[in-house]
Amino acid sequence: MSIIATSQTSEDQETLGNGRGPAAAPRQRKGKRVEPIFYLFLLPSLVLFTLAITVPGAIGIFFSFTDSIGIGDWEFVGLTNYIALFSDPAILQSYLFTFGFSIVTVIAVNVIAFLLAVGLTSRIRMKSALRTIFVIPMVVSGIIIAYVFNFLFSNSLPAFGASAGIPWLEGSLLANPDLAWIAIVLVTAWQAVPGSLLIYIAGLVAVPEDVYEAADLDGASKTQQLLKITLPLVAGYVVINVILGFKGFLNAYDIIVGLTNGGPGTSTRSIAMTVITGFNGGDYAYQMANATIFFLVAIAISLVQLSLTRGRNAL
Repeated sequence: MSIIATSQTSEDQETLGNGRGPAAAPRQRKGKRVEPIFYLFLLPSLVLFTLAITVPGAIGIFFSFTDSIGIGDWEFVGLTNYIALFSDPAILQSYLFTFGFSIVTVIAVNVIAFLLAVGLTSRIRMKSALRTIFVIPMVVSGIIIAYVFNFLFSNSLPAFGASAGIPWLEGSLLANPDLAWIAIVLVTAWQAVPGSLLIYIAGLVAVPEDVYEAADLDGASKTQQLLKITLPLVAGYVVINVILGFKGFLNAYDIIVGLTNGGPGTSTRSIAMTVITGFNGGDYAYQMANATIFFLVAIAISLVQLSLTRGRNAL
């Protein structure tokens, strides 16, 4: 027996040494030559991306170090624009509003979407029809949604508040600098919930039924199953929804324009609105510096997303 084992071991070592065994396969695949056809398919996208995004972005960053107004002559001013950004109350207000609005909206969207997903994956009637209805807001233009809700907040809701004797509803929420952000959060969440809902439904459907059957046999309640089984198993989907949602809400523009146009005053002006308004107002270089800072923030968030989702290949 020992002679046979020794012989087999020697043959295995020889096979591995010659590169014909399983251990050598990864090395062979690693050095495999990439077919030129793949580069041919990659080239058009790479060229278009470079011309449409990379080159304009590089030009914009270059002009952020100048005093350009978008046309005409310009001169280098170094870091003057960047230094001024950190002492500009309007810029700081836009960042404060955007990040506060994004955090509140992310929480609202994910809580609502997760609860809806749990309901729409349970044993209820008309699940398919209800899923279709809840997804409708996602396919409607944000600016159209904003104008519809603008009418509701400015006319219908005050009329209801007056008839019901609710003083704080008698005036438009959009005209109140302390409450206008709530209206923006509600409308943004109304449109954003369907996207997160679909991701959560995909995650919940992927959870094996055997897990819940075993929990039922152990006497676990529905609440315990939700907290101890469902949430841990869909944690990766929660992370993706939170990160993607936060990145998307940082770019809020169309709904805010349709609801408040950044008002009252500048209380609901987002970073994107501030940048675009500055472009139209002749502050091209200054707002390009603002856009560059915002770009770096987006990169940082993307790196966080990458680190949090790395290894979650099951998604």
